[in-house]
Amino acid sequence: MQRKISQIIGIIGTLVCLGIFIHEPSFPTPDKLLVFVTLIFMAFSQGLQALKRLVPFVAILLVYESFRGLVPTLNKHVHYGSLINTDKFLFGGRLPTAMLQNVLWHGHVQWYDFVFYLAYMLHFVLPIGLALLIWKTREKHYWRFITTYLTVSFAGFITFLFFPAAPPWLAAQNGLIAPITRVSSNVWFALGIHDFPSVYNKISPNPVAAMPSLHAAYATLLVLFVYKLYGKKWALAASIYPLLIFFGTVYMGEHYAIDEIIGALYAVGGYAAVRYYWKRRELKTTAKKPISA
Repeated sequence: MQRKISQIIGIIGTLVCLGIFIHEPSFPTPDKLLVFVTLIFMAFSQGLQALKRLVPFVAILLVYESFRGLVPTLNKHVHYGSLINTDKFLFGGRLPTAMLQNVLWHGHVQWYDFVFYLAYMLHFVLPIGLALLIWKTREKHYWRFITTYLTVSFAGFITFLFFPAAPPWLAAQNGLIAPITRVSSNVWFALGIHDFPSVYNKISPNPVAAMPSLHAAYATLLVLFVYKLYGKKWALAASIYPLLIFFGTVYMGEHYAIDEIIGALYAVGGYAAVRYYWKRRELKTTAKKPISA
């Protein structure tokens, strides 16, 4: 009886969440995704198991986001010029964001703007989705996956703390570079997206956390784990996502190219560090096991 009640609640709850999102689209934040995923798994009588796997991940992500929001009050020396100069050095004296907008932005949103913004919106969706897939198909790798994402996230936070950096849209707003459009905001309004109440929205994400790009870092980790656990063919398909992120976030004015490069390097470094730690841990565990006669 309890199982049937759980399934009914899961089905109804899932439909209600879908209805709310269709009526009032909002950014898919970790806390919203936790509720939605739990309801889906309740419909299959696995809500408690999903909560056990996801609550630690989502809770620590929210703690990280709350720390990230504190950075502007802890270090008010925001870096503008170094990122601008680095991108100009890398691209022959011109800013990639300005170059891309000169070609692609025509004063109103185009179909490809929606594509880039959809990829941008999947920032939390894909890690949580991949976490669920790994839980169901490669469970022994689950906590290593979670540890890697959190390691990269907190490495990013430490960088934000000591090197708060402004994105291109903010530099343009302050008159430090030629005017550019924050394309993501235009797509946001075109889609009719709202700030639906959530814990994440109350945390107030940090606007001066451009370096490194965690969008690039998360996208790179996606490909690394897909390659490791599911093979080259799936990794090749998954590579479409980071390409959209690398290109789209620079074009939309959310990041400089150097932010993307450093973000990808953080992902590779975090992946390698956790992999090394996990292997050492497994070797120690194996060494402690008694040898059977």
